[in-house]
Amino acid sequence: MAAWTLSAFKDRSPTVMLTLYKSMVRPKLEYCCPVWNPTKVTEIQKLENVQRSFTNKISGCRELHYWERLKKLKLMSLQRRRERYCIIHVWKILQEEAPNDVGFTFKMHQRHGLKAEIPAVIKSAQLSVRSDYDSTFRVRAAQLFNLLPPELRSLTTLGSFKAGLGRFLEQYPDTPPVPGYTPQNDNSLLSWGRTHTMQLSRA
Repeated sequence: MAAWTLSAFKDRSPTVMLTLYKSMVRPKLEYCCPVWNPTKVTEIQKLENVQRSFTNKISGCRELHYWERLKKLKLMSLQRRRERYCIIHVWKILQEEAPNDVGFTFKMHQRHGLKAEIPAVIKSAQLSVRSDYDSTFRVRAAQLFNLLPPELRSLTTLGSFKAGLGRFLEQYPDTPPVPGYTPQNDNSLLSWGRTHTMQLSRA
């Protein structure tokens, strides 16, 4: 779809290119992504390369590194957007706006507020089983949701939650893994959360 779009439309201005990308290309890369959200760097790179290649064709962006293009065009990496979708889906389950097919449970903590409970893994399980467990939606999405400040997790309207989530995500660097560059980590919010102390912006 990206190749067809670039061949059918010759205008490379940011406004036209971003409109085409957001309406015709990106939706296909994100369909049902909470279900299949990859955690392996090689798989993340393959998906990210579509956006990386497309944005490289935009006028005024060809000399910029991908991370710089994201900032200039005010785009999130596809990796960051997938994690955002996972967080929103957990919130919808909590608010009973989406079916709880995977059995999420939530518990109120006096200090940390309402958090999604993470099921325990069987300690005797093989390493490969534990690795698969860590990457399941039931576990990883719960960890991402719990990363949010208590006051953000407790919001009850979708609009206010998305707005607060957007402000919260802006505080994290977005440097997805790309060939030829060595990022500080794998760019997951979980990895940034281990090294950054973030608070919800009240702007």
